[in-house]
Amino acid sequence: MDRINQQLMKTGYEARTRQARDWLRLKMGDLKPTPEKLLKDKARQTNSHFIGHMYYFYYDPKTKDKLPYYDRFPLVIPIQPYPDGFLGLNLHYIHPKQRIILLDKLSEHATDNRFDMQTRLRLNYQMLAAFSKAFEATPCIKRYLGSHVKSRFVEIFADEWDIAALLPVEQFQKASTGKVWADSRKKF
Repeated sequence: MDRINQQLMKTGYEARTRQARDWLRLKMGDLKPTPEKLLKDKARQTNSHFIGHMYYFYYDPKTKDKLPYYDRFPLVIPIQPYPDGFLGLNLHYIHPKQRIILLDKLSEHATDNRFDMQTRLRLNYQMLAAFSKAFEATPCIKRYLGSHVKSRFVEIFADEWDIAALLPVEQFQKASTGKVWADSRKKF
């Protein structure tokens, strides 16, 4: 919530005012909360991903038949590269309230406190495992194979991480969102 307040301060609006609510609605409208519309933003599209940034993309898991459920449109912060893909935090696996709590905790590892296009998180799996305050991350850690990414990556800049985390664009297969969140909650 501190980052949202910082962004509001940059605009000159005070928190909990009509102008602040209008600003938030405008920001959410800019993101156009459907996967198809999010993927149409050519300026944010890239064929590659970078550790510590946030992305949307379509994904088709190699082992989907064995999984109890999976997210076809993850919101991921890659944390560790592999030759054939990456390890990342898919925020969709936890309730939006926990997403904001997790992002606040992870913001301690940001490269700067401007939260702009250049900001990223300095994280890897070992840091995350040792970072006991980020227990919400446990159900979010997922492995992604590059050959199973089915779209370009759409980057979400740091000043919009909170908004992106709240958008209802997850596409869970084989289970409801409520079931996924309930199962994840049991892990922390």
